[in-house]
Amino acid sequence: MGVAIRTAGEGDRELIVRLLDEAFQDDPVSGWVFPGADDRRAKHPRLMAAFTDIVLAVGRIDVTEDGSACALWLPVPADEGHDAEDEGPAQVREAVDPDNERVERVGRLTAAIHPTGRAHEYLWMIGVAPGRQGEGLGTALIETVLDRCDREGLPAYLEASNARSRDLYGRLGFEPAGPALDLPDGPSMWPMWREPRPHRPA
Repeated sequence: MGVAIRTAGEGDRELIVRLLDEAFQDDPVSGWVFPGADDRRAKHPRLMAAFTDIVLAVGRIDVTEDGSACALWLPVPADEGHDAEDEGPAQVREAVDPDNERVERVGRLTAAIHPTGRAHEYLWMIGVAPGRQGEGLGTALIETVLDRCDREGLPAYLEASNARSRDLYGRLGFEPAGPALDLPDGPSMWPMWREPRPHRPA
C-alpha cells in the first residue's frame, strides 16, 4: 500500500516542529548540541522551529498525510560556495540559544563541507515519529523527491547523522561525498551524494 504524501504549508508548522523534536530528541547530533537532557527538552524544539521556518520560506517540506513523518528539502543553485561570513548560523543561535556556541558551530561545519558547483536538492532533515520508525515512511518521502531528481537530472545531497540513516541512504543510491565530519568531542556526520539515475517513463 502506498504512502499518502503532501506538501506542507504554514498551517502545518506546529505539526512539523513537534514531529522533528520527537524524532531527533535522541539523535547523536542533537545530543551534542544540547548535552543536558533537561536543556535539550527545553531548547531543542526552538532549533527545530528555526529549521522549519527556513525551509517553509525557501524550500519544501513533504509530510505524510497522517502527520507521522516529514522531509525538509532545500534547492541549492549551481556554484553556491561556502561563505565564511554567512550570518545564518549566528542568527539561528541567537534565536534558539544565544549562550550555546554549538548551535552555530554545527551550522558552520556542515556548510563548510557542502558540495558546490552543481545545482542539487539538499535533504536537510527527515523525521519519523518514534513509534512509526521502520515502516518505510522515510523511504517513501525520500523516493518522492528522488524520482523528480531523476526526471530533471538533478543530484541530491545530505549529511547522515547516525549509522542507521546512513545505511538507509546507501540503499537509496547515496554514496560517500568525502570524509566524515567529526564534531569536536562529539559524533560523526556523513556527507552523501546521489547522482541522478536515468529516468524510465512509466
